Amino acid sequence: MGLNDTPASARVHIGFFGRRNAGKSSVVNAVTGQELAVVSDTKGTTTDPVLKSMELLPLGPVVVIDTPGYDDEGSLGELRVRKTKQVLNKTDIAVLVVDAQAGKGACEEELLTLFREKEIPCLVVCNKSDLLGERAVSGETPEELYVSAKEGTGIHELKERLGALAPEESGVRLVADLIRPKDYVVLVTPIDSAAPKGRMILPQQQAIRDVIDAGAMAVVVKETELPETLATLGRAPALVVTDSQAFGRVSKDTPGHIPLTSFSILMARYKGILDYAVPGAAAINRLGNGDRVLVAEGCTHHRQCEDIGTVKLPRWLREYTKKDLSFAFCSGTEFPEDLSPYALVLHCGGCMLNEREVRYRMKCAADQGVPMTNYGVAIAHIHGILKRSVSMFPHLLAEFSE
Repeated sequence: MGLNDTPASARVHIGFFGRRNAGKSSVVNAVTGQELAVVSDTKGTTTDPVLKSMELLPLGPVVVIDTPGYDDEGSLGELRVRKTKQVLNKTDIAVLVVDAQAGKGACEEELLTLFREKEIPCLVVCNKSDLLGERAVSGETPEELYVSAKEGTGIHELKERLGALAPEESGVRLVADLIRPKDYVVLVTPIDSAAPKGRMILPQQQAIRDVIDAGAMAVVVKETELPETLATLGRAPALVVTDSQAFGRVSKDTPGHIPLTSFSILMARYKGILDYAVPGAAAINRLGNGDRVLVAEGCTHHRQCEDIGTVKLPRWLREYTKKDLSFAFCSGTEFPEDLSPYALVLHCGGCMLNEREVRYRMKCAADQGVPMTNYGVAIAHIHGILKRSVSMFPHLLAEFSE
C-alpha cells in the first residue's frame, strides 16, 4: 500500500492545541506547507477541528488536526472545547502552541495536564518568536521549541522533533503474521443490501493487501461459493476469514481442521483490544431483563433496513438471551464518558478509528467496570464458535468457556 493509500485510521494523528490567537493555524500551515487552516487576527477563527491526511517527513503518512481555541467562551465555545477534548482521544502526538510573548497560563497548564492523563507525548511550541529577539533561543528545552510561523524559523526542527515522538509500531499485522508465503487465505465477503456499491469495506481491502504483502494468495468469495471453493482449491487454506454476519453459515461449511475467524476479530487484535473483547463477550450470558446495551460505531454511514448495529445485533442478542433488553446507539466521534447506565458496550470493528481512540474507549469501559466486546466476537459467541474463532491466539483460550 502506497503512502497516499494509507487509511486515516492507520496514520499517526498529530493534534495542535492552544488558546485562541496563539497561532495554531499559522503553525499548522507552516508545518504542512499548505494553507490547511484559515489564518486571521480575529480570535476564534477555527470553530471546528480541521483534519487533513497527508505525508509529513520524517513521519510519513499522518493526519494533522487543527483544533479550536481551548479558551473559547459562551455556549458555542463550550461545544468547541468539547470537540477539542474529543480530538485528544485520537491524538498520537500533541503540539501545544503558546504565544511566546504571553507565555503559558492556566489554559496551557490544563491542556498539559490532559496530555499527561491520557499519556499523549507532547511538544510545547512557542510561536511568534520573531517578536522576542535573542530571548527565544535561550528558552528552548527538549520539550519546548521556539518557532516563528510567520518567518518559518524553527519549523524544520519542529518536524524533526515530531518524528522523534512518533509511536513505535506494535509489529501486529491484520493477518500477515498469521500466515506464511504461498499459503491460501479464503476471504468470505457477503454482497447484500448493506454492502457498499462497487467497492469493498476497509477491513476486506486491508486483509487482501496484507495477504499479498505476506507472499500468500487471497481467494475472495461470497458465502454461497465457499463450499465449492474449498473443494476445488487442491489443498486446505491456512485460514478462512469471514464477515461476521455470515459466521454461522461459514462455520458449518468450513471443516473443523481449517482455522476460521472474522475480519472484526482480526481488527480487534490489530487495534489492541481483543484481549479485553473476548472475556467481555461472557457478559452477554449475564444480561438480564431491563439491562441496557450501548452499541457504538466508529463511522457514520447511511443505515439500511437490515443494519448490523441498529437492527441485526439487537435482534440476535434478544433471541440469544431471551431477555427484554434496551439499546442505545452512538456513532462517529461521539462516545459517552459515563458508561454506568450500560451492562455491556458492543463496539464495531473500529476500522475507521485509529488504535489510540479504540484503546481509549476500551479503557473507559475497563475503568468503569463495564464489559466491552466487539461485533465479531459477540456474533461468534452467540453462534457458539468463539473458541474456534480465536484458536490461533492460544493465550485467549483460558479466558472463557463455552
